[in-house]
Amino acid sequence: LHHTSTLQHALKAQRQQCRQFGSGAREQLRRVLVVSKLTRLEFEKIREEQLSDECLEQRIRDRGTDYDALKYYHHLHKDVERQVVRSFQQHGIEVQVVNRITIHKDALQWADLIVPIGGDGTFLLAAGRASPFFLSNGKKTPVVGFNSDPRRSEGRLMLPKQYSVQVDEAVRRIIAQDFRWMHRSRIRTTLVGAATTERPSPMDLHEFHSQPVEHQEVMSTAPNGKSRILPYLALNEVFIGEMLSARVSHLHLRIDSSDVTTKTKSSGLCVSTGTGSTSWLTSMNRLSTNNVKDLLAIVRKRTGRTGSPLDTIDPESVSQEYNDNLVFAPDDPRLCYSIREQICVGVWPNPKGLESRGFAKEIFVKSRCVDASLVIDGSIAYNFNDGARALLEVYPEDSLLTIDMDD
Repeated sequence: LHHTSTLQHALKAQRQQCRQFGSGAREQLRRVLVVSKLTRLEFEKIREEQLSDECLEQRIRDRGTDYDALKYYHHLHKDVERQVVRSFQQHGIEVQVVNRITIHKDALQWADLIVPIGGDGTFLLAAGRASPFFLSNGKKTPVVGFNSDPRRSEGRLMLPKQYSVQVDEAVRRIIAQDFRWMHRSRIRTTLVGAATTERPSPMDLHEFHSQPVEHQEVMSTAPNGKSRILPYLALNEVFIGEMLSARVSHLHLRIDSSDVTTKTKSSGLCVSTGTGSTSWLTSMNRLSTNNVKDLLAIVRKRTGRTGSPLDTIDPESVSQEYNDNLVFAPDDPRLCYSIREQICVGVWPNPKGLESRGFAKEIFVKSRCVDASLVIDGSIAYNFNDGARALLEVYPEDSLLTIDMDD
């Protein structure tokens, strides 16, 4: 468990690091690594590399896919990318461009700043690689993103949408340190037990192929055997469950220092950070306006009163407030777990001793599944079948360093 004094000490050290980076930023910010979104058109070209452009276009059109739209959005993204690269270069800063396929450890270690260009998925890709387990030089490289399609993409992790157009102004502010530093907590996943003696092979769910892992080997001895820290840190969430969504996920959970292990049957477990609380966590727990209307109708029926204060309640505002309260701060050191569609025969809505949603400092999970995965930020998956065990925690030194320019 992380004691308050330890957390405060780590946060103080992080603030000191930010001040050091901020002093003389013009001298320190010399190298920028742009992580480019792999557009759908680029993906199609890679997948069908044997085809000419004309043949690829015809094949895409034959599928009924709007080729003109693919081409339009490809160029839309590339236009923003070129603006960002040119703007940094005009300030004398060296720039490298990589994407999901070409990103590698040497480029990450080379960079003073990592700049994903695309949407939140591209930001998560860059953040996943900006991990101390990938970087052997020990530095914490900031990650700052540009939304290349603000009309279609919310881009919560990116700079405010106006900077998709005002690229030069955003770059000027970055170089001038005209922003606020912020830290986003991330989840560290440790595999525990005899099954960790061999390096686990991750699967990139975007490309459906094994993902090569370039990282420092981190092994330690746990009370119940060897443990292995996974190199990918989760900025949004860790999901554990059966890959076939129709199959029930059998998981054993232990929260914090509790001696009680709870056996659960559900559609899987989602463990979220404050950053991820605006995403999947909210989606699976949100309360709709119609839900509130139905609840108010039940309360009115049970009270048997008309003209009560309940009649003045706006269901939409109640729903909005409830959903807003699901979100917590991105630098919050706690984890929020949510057991999806939990099966609770006879003890609905919660099993004895464990709420279906709650906060924790650490979560221990043991699998009783047959074809399950542990998925980090919806992208990197590890097999997590019967007998596999994992410990999910938040360490201050694992937080992602980024900036806030939301005026």
